Amino acid sequence: MKYLILILMVACVACSGTKNNGTEAAAQQPAGRPGFNAKVEADADSLFSFVEQQVALGPRTPGTYAHTTCGNMIVRLLRHYGVDSVVEQRVPVTTFDRRRFAARNIMGCINPDADRRVLLVAHYDTRPWADNDPDTQAHSMPVMGANDGASGVAVLLETARLLGRDVPQGLGIDLLFVDMEDSGESGGAEETWCLGTQQWVKSMPYSPTNKPRYGVLLDMVGGRDARFHREYFSDEGAAQHVDRIWAVARESGYGDRFINSRGGAVVDDHLFITRAGIPCVDIIESVNPHTGSFNPTWHTTADDLSNIDRNTLKAVAQTVLNAVLQ
Repeated sequence: MKYLILILMVACVACSGTKNNGTEAAAQQPAGRPGFNAKVEADADSLFSFVEQQVALGPRTPGTYAHTTCGNMIVRLLRHYGVDSVVEQRVPVTTFDRRRFAARNIMGCINPDADRRVLLVAHYDTRPWADNDPDTQAHSMPVMGANDGASGVAVLLETARLLGRDVPQGLGIDLLFVDMEDSGESGGAEETWCLGTQQWVKSMPYSPTNKPRYGVLLDMVGGRDARFHREYFSDEGAAQHVDRIWAVARESGYGDRFINSRGGAVVDDHLFITRAGIPCVDIIESVNPHTGSFNPTWHTTADDLSNIDRNTLKAVAQTVLNAVLQ
């Protein structure tokens, strides 16, 4: 997971393909596309289970069996939940320390023929080094990434579970699972981060008519008692969408979670997506935006399942679902 830049301010610091006809029915499916008006409820236990399944694989650091298996699991679940098409992009990338990998981005498209589209994004790789751990001897250990990685993926998979076969007519939802987000240089140039996303924006699968109206990035959305401020770059590049999502959060009963004040500036996947022409909002926990601090488990060996909060996952997933379906 990226890094946060302290900024001083006056008031605050398209896809294509055929539908996969899965034989297993997803639980609690909402009403079908024609006349869709059902209340779609995110399930906290389902969300937690998605995090748990990823963590059970171990750290999903690039080049490992766990990383490959996690990507395969995402593809399998998207197809299982009836997502219309699943497209993979494999591209060569080089990290700041000159290691070479084949990044694997995965995109599931729901209702690919719809011109009115929304893009939801999360990274599924985890950081190879716990370089923020208070124990310096742990700095060479990989991060489990229960919050920083698995939590955002869980929200996207829950969206697929609930809407993979049923979305409002005319609405398309693209679920983008990006790779190689978290192998950047701590405190280094922004280009060392979000390598998968930087490659994806070079060949986005959209025409001028079906490019998503906006995107939402889910990152570190499962921490205990988490709070989400308006991330600086999101406010600069996608203010109207931040306004609406935070308003939806208040209307949904989560105003105490989504704090309507500006937080710090985070180098994250949304930055490159916004620059590519899709205004993107980063929903990311900021414990204290004035001092630039993330969740205390960030880039440490403590980013494990014991520090994941079902209620946080539910609050974020429900807010995103309500905003997308509004």
